[in-house]
Amino acid sequence: MKSVVIRRPGEASVEEMPVPRPGDGEIVVAMKYCGLCGTDMEKIRGEYTAAMPVLGHEPSGVVSEVGKGVKGLDEGDRVFVHHHVPCGECHHCRNGSETMCDRYRTSNIDPGGFSEYFRVPGWNVNRGGVLKLPDSVGDEEASLIEPVACCMRAIGRCGAREGDVALVVGAGPLGLMHAKLLSLGGVRVLVSDINDRRLGAARSFGAEETVDAAAAPGAARRMSEGRGADIAITASGSPAAILQAIRSVRKGGRVCLFGVPVKGSRLDYDMSDAFSSELSIFTNYGATERETVRALSMMADGRLRLGPMISHRFPLTEFGRAVEASASGEAMKVLLHPDR
Repeated sequence: MKSVVIRRPGEASVEEMPVPRPGDGEIVVAMKYCGLCGTDMEKIRGEYTAAMPVLGHEPSGVVSEVGKGVKGLDEGDRVFVHHHVPCGECHHCRNGSETMCDRYRTSNIDPGGFSEYFRVPGWNVNRGGVLKLPDSVGDEEASLIEPVACCMRAIGRCGAREGDVALVVGAGPLGLMHAKLLSLGGVRVLVSDINDRRLGAARSFGAEETVDAAAAPGAARRMSEGRGADIAITASGSPAAILQAIRSVRKGGRVCLFGVPVKGSRLDYDMSDAFSSELSIFTNYGATERETVRALSMMADGRLRLGPMISHRFPLTEFGRAVEASASGEAMKVLLHPDR
């Protein structure tokens, strides 16, 4: 089978590998689609250190083989697979920090989502990491469940309420997902970016107003009677995006650092400003099965339709082209699929 793997920083290659076999309690899934994420790009460059450098974590597929002892899953089932699953029992899990669980980051699919077939460990299978897909959710859209779930967790941690003004910094796929989810919750959404085409897309995904990045602080004040946004979410990991978010929120506002800063990022900011304005600045990492289940439910009943953001599809053998399209800003959401 074909699989995309990292052998050294800065280089990902498509290689022939043996088709994995399931052990007891495990399943093997034939990948249908897997989304290309910004963290995959950072892993390739050696700039992402939060988890193992396994490529592909947004897969949908079909169960091709079931190991001994697996219950509730059969060959031929269409599924979404979550790559990280917490234990639910440790101190972190008991106190709402499930994605900080030691087992969360060490659980993963093998050899990764950018593979024609991948093995799902029993840990993930037994703890809700595999969701059956209803007929109402297609294989392409199902590959968006994981990023949507991450956005849901971030919005929940922001304490977003109906009538709030929220700034989303960045109008890439994750920015559009945030905008759509916030707008569905009755939040007034402002989206900033430097790409006019992406700003146009944001308006179709629930943004009330869109502005060039430099104009975000002023626009946030105009939308809020001069106060500033109640919430800002950075869908970009750049220091400039973080500063934009901080400067756009009101006194007592909340800033969620969602986009992943590359290793070595530094922020030049006078923290006395955050103190005097009583800002809450926090990060969000990953999602849990609560959010993946909710994301699938909203897709299944039609409340959440994100398929239009999928702009490019590439076979695994053209992984290099997929990376180039994503990095250039030419594409919105890029999916990989087995060669057909």
